[in-house]
Amino acid sequence: MSNWPVGASILFVLLLSGMPISLALAAVGTIGTAAIIGWGPSLSLLGQTFFDNSRNYSLSVLPLFLMMGNFVVQSGIAEELYRSANAWLRHRRGGLAMATVVACGGFSSVCGSSMATAATMTKIALPSMRRFGYPDDLSTASIAAGGTLGILIPPSVILVFFGILTQQDIGKLFLAGIVPGLIGVLGYAIAVMISVRMRRIDLPVEEKLPLAARIRSLRGTAGALALFVFVMGGIYLGVFTPTESAGMGAAGAFLLTILQGRFSLRTTFETLFETAKTTAMMFFILFGALTFTNYVNLSGMTGDMQIALTFFGDSPTAVILTILAIYLVLGCMLEGLSMIMLTVPIFYPVVAAQGFDLIWFGIFVVVVTEISYITPPVGMNAFVLRSVVPDVALKTIFRGLLPFVAMDIIRVALLLIFPVLVLFIPAHM
Repeated sequence: MSNWPVGASILFVLLLSGMPISLALAAVGTIGTAAIIGWGPSLSLLGQTFFDNSRNYSLSVLPLFLMMGNFVVQSGIAEELYRSANAWLRHRRGGLAMATVVACGGFSSVCGSSMATAATMTKIALPSMRRFGYPDDLSTASIAAGGTLGILIPPSVILVFFGILTQQDIGKLFLAGIVPGLIGVLGYAIAVMISVRMRRIDLPVEEKLPLAARIRSLRGTAGALALFVFVMGGIYLGVFTPTESAGMGAAGAFLLTILQGRFSLRTTFETLFETAKTTAMMFFILFGALTFTNYVNLSGMTGDMQIALTFFGDSPTAVILTILAIYLVLGCMLEGLSMIMLTVPIFYPVVAAQGFDLIWFGIFVVVVTEISYITPPVGMNAFVLRSVVPDVALKTIFRGLLPFVAMDIIRVALLLIFPVLVLFIPAHM
């Protein structure tokens, strides 16, 4: 008889008790494996998993993309993106909030972190929106929702994790995230318009700038655009691999920091320290997840899960809708990275067996995970905003996020109905 139900139950209890996910995954994976093959082989497998993966060349992409994102934050490029987006949208009602969403999308293309995007844009955009009388729920919601794009628009740290767990091409995953990311930007801008009109919020509108002035404002985005094209173009054209592109991107972001006049030894050392600290944390999470994956493979959980997922029907559509429902429920209890590390090792063999493309599934998972970043009670981006602006209540932020969550549900539906939105660019790689 399979012992995985006991292991899964213990894992959830540990997570709900507040144990770090890396320790919980490693502990349950090791003990569960020991129950099947004995303590000696289990401990040997644990050590081998940590040792082999810590020397894995492919994993160097993670600290390098983190370094790239941290240098981009240091360069001050977010201010330029926000200024340019505002120049184009300032004459519309809710223009500042829409500019915030667009700037978040642009910043995400060179950052790769949802929470870093939300924290950075809060400091830049919120003071302007408050000065022009934007209600706190709309302004904070536009930042929190826009920040979720950081885990989808490439380069994305979450997509790197998915690629490693499922052995998929990280470059193709990056390319697959471009169109859904742009759809997300458009959807969030529409959510701002809906919020303003339905609630009849009276917001000031600035004078429309001449076309020449708006075009001049794009000069500030040249650095971010050049870095994005450099990294993604290099992957697309085969100039360098995704792993090499991370190193090139980190070097490019460092050069951008110098050109922006933001270089100093102190801030650079702080950036490197932050990168090392985050890398260590994420490596422990990844290695714990891989240890748990070993247990999943040995326990027969995948086969049992495949049978369970066909309870509502054995068609591929029924299976993927069941997985969607599971993710929406888990999103209320776990933050995004934890949810992906916990579920992807279980679900991806089942999804592959049903004939789904795993590149498509990776983007589907990330988009669904984005919803968990902005829904209670564990919406991480809302908590990030709360830490930056403690005078805004969490319920205020979550109230403003309702239209944005609705747009995310629509985006998930579009990806289910039209997989080509995800697969078109990777197919032509």
